[in-house]
Amino acid sequence: MIQDLLKTAIAKVLNQLYGSAFVPTDITIENTSSDFEGDYTFVVFPYLRLSKKNPEQTATQIGDELLIHSTEILKFEVVKGFLNLTIKDSFWLTFLKQAATEKSFGMAMPNSEEPVLVEYSSPNTNKPLHLGHVRNNLLGYAVAQILRANGHKVFTCNLVNDRGIHICKSMLAWMRYGNGETPETSKLKGDHLVGKYYVIFDQHYKKEIGELVQTGLTEEEAKKKAPIMLAAQEMLLKWEQNDAEIVGVWKMMNEWVYAGFAITYENLGVQFDKYYYESNTYLLGKEIVQEGLSKSVFYNKDDGSVWIDLSEEGLDQKLVLRGDGTSVYITQDLGTAELKYEDFNCNRSIYVVGNEQDYHFKVLQKIAQKLGKSYADGIYHLSYGMVELPEGKMKSREGTVVDADDLIADMVLTAEETTKALGKMEGESEDHLKKLYHTIGMGALKYFLLKVEPKKKMLFNPAESIDFQGNTGPFIQYTHARIKSILRNVSATESFNFTDEKIVMSVIEKELVFKIYQYPLVIKEAAKELSPGVICNYIFELAKQYSAFYHDHQVLNEANADQRSFRLNLCKLTADIIQSGFGLLGIEVPEKM
Repeated sequence: MIQDLLKTAIAKVLNQLYGSAFVPTDITIENTSSDFEGDYTFVVFPYLRLSKKNPEQTATQIGDELLIHSTEILKFEVVKGFLNLTIKDSFWLTFLKQAATEKSFGMAMPNSEEPVLVEYSSPNTNKPLHLGHVRNNLLGYAVAQILRANGHKVFTCNLVNDRGIHICKSMLAWMRYGNGETPETSKLKGDHLVGKYYVIFDQHYKKEIGELVQTGLTEEEAKKKAPIMLAAQEMLLKWEQNDAEIVGVWKMMNEWVYAGFAITYENLGVQFDKYYYESNTYLLGKEIVQEGLSKSVFYNKDDGSVWIDLSEEGLDQKLVLRGDGTSVYITQDLGTAELKYEDFNCNRSIYVVGNEQDYHFKVLQKIAQKLGKSYADGIYHLSYGMVELPEGKMKSREGTVVDADDLIADMVLTAEETTKALGKMEGESEDHLKKLYHTIGMGALKYFLLKVEPKKKMLFNPAESIDFQGNTGPFIQYTHARIKSILRNVSATESFNFTDEKIVMSVIEKELVFKIYQYPLVIKEAAKELSPGVICNYIFELAKQYSAFYHDHQVLNEANADQRSFRLNLCKLTADIIQSGFGLLGIEVPEKM
């Protein structure tokens, strides 16, 4: 990379001028601000004590020496203490030729000895996936893909929350009020049917709370004593005691949900190397609690419950096992962490979970550390903000969530309506159009959810996401399709080779080459930050840069053969990077739009 060459040259010049002992890794360079001439900037202020000169003199002295010792630098400009370096066109042209021959430009070869495990999705089997789950799934998939592109060996898994009081709520409501209803008889996806009974439970629960409050109980007392809640708690105990009837209903309803989830996952384009189920992992978690008791990491309270005191770590006391022997979330997460390590031997494990669980994962890591688990330090919570709608928060219990399946269908329909309104796809087959609408709709959805830095809470606006102008998926997809249209008009026998000496790069052309050159570095940054938004923002800037180039320059009508070939290379590499970068995000790009 040119940055490495510059750092090496700068370190050598500093050592020669000032008798110091710098190495390339000591040197920091940045991209030059668009307000000034140059490609890279070296800040000289930290070296004034060595030069014993003012900033301008120091920068000029270093710049003069760099022109002697570096074959890549064309010229320099000094702006106070900033040394702006301009790279020779020959370097960029050589790079462009090399990049055009690489099959997977920007992608690192597998180079990590340490595998990484990414856990995402983590649905509950009492309701269908909703908008919040969509952000989780897209984020987890993209992070895994970006880490792979950076050379890591990556595994993915899905921990299914298939047990607990929330599952029993849906089961109890179905057993009481379902009259044997099934996905087949109701014509509902299985996960939708089970979610319907989760809402029904909450409706009856609220009614009972209101009746108890009228008898003189406080609302908190009523919540604890409502008969339907007590029945759900009794059902949970029976499930843990392996009651045949309860387990039978549990298995049947979970199978309904899994069949529904599979359809949604396919439409989202996400996959997993392995599924874990809390119904299996909680038992191992209980064993780990006993291990912690024997090591005095945990302690019992008088009611038999098991706790850990993390007050010194600023995390207070934490329940790890109830007095009646039933587990809590942390119990099963301890068991899952152990199983994951046994299966994948990953010391680095990334959990993609909403920010309402920040405290939970701090506790999980501290407990694993106190238990002496080798993987404890590698537990990382990729916390993301909630997705809200213009009308406010979503609530599963009240049935006010944005269902993932409905959202996908609406996005595809909106893509169809928008595309038809533009009137550009006449004469295309119905099969092609159906795939195109799905590609555009899902591209709009995925890009809109991924372009925001994960930790930020976000407001989802479907209409804004599918706009063909601005920072949207469809705008970038359209840019790709426009480039492909150009390339389809190039003869199959035409050579893309050009003679460097015959190329005169305009400012806009050089800026586009420079943007293309940054792609491998962008992948590294996205992997370091675990942020697909880094890829999104880069691809958008690339598409904008290409649009500026295309507006000002002829491509197919360029008379000079070398200049035409050079510009065709710019077109092809831009299209390849859009396809590659969007591929990391799980977004397809159409050939025609």
